[in-house]
Amino acid sequence: MLDKYRKRADFILEPIAEKVDMKPNTLTFISLLFAALAGFSFYFSYEFIFLLLIIPFLILANGFLDALDGKVARLKKEESKKGDFIDHAIDRFADVFIVGGIAASPWCSSLVGVAAISAMLLTSYMGTQAQAVGYGREYGGLLGRADRLVILIFAPFVQYALFVNDVSIFGWSFLQWVMIYFAVVGIITAVQRFFAVLRWFEKA
Repeated sequence: MLDKYRKRADFILEPIAEKVDMKPNTLTFISLLFAALAGFSFYFSYEFIFLLLIIPFLILANGFLDALDGKVARLKKEESKKGDFIDHAIDRFADVFIVGGIAASPWCSSLVGVAAISAMLLTSYMGTQAQAVGYGREYGGLLGRADRLVILIFAPFVQYALFVNDVSIFGWSFLQWVMIYFAVVGIITAVQRFFAVLRWFEKA
């Protein structure tokens, strides 16, 4: 849902991108490093609760660099199909690192974790497959990558506050509920994208 507002961040990104003296792909791989750190931090955060206060900044850095690399590529006229492929591939690795960190942690049951990751990858697949058949990159639906990142930036703070006050929600952690949301709404988003492309075929 938030992905369609990406261009509204240009007034922030463009001045920074103009001053960045790095290759776009370098920024992309640095963003992956932050995602990996966030994922491992989620995994260990049940034992080391203070990590929940660090994770949001790691995810914020991942999202910011992911947005910045494309802007740098455009401003420096270094856009390429190879760069676009690397960017989208790294995004998927980053998603699996972050959400997988929660899925593998004590915060979340294995079944819910697998469902959340599966729904996330299905959503991303529908977007890239739409592009492959000529529809264009499909960012529509209820839960895009930007939406997930925003939720994942705030969720650790909420989980920290609940944990230190010994509060659960119907016996489950807040992060478990977040993953349930990712699973259910992720599937809905994948279906939305599927039918959006089907409608396009019917009009073609």
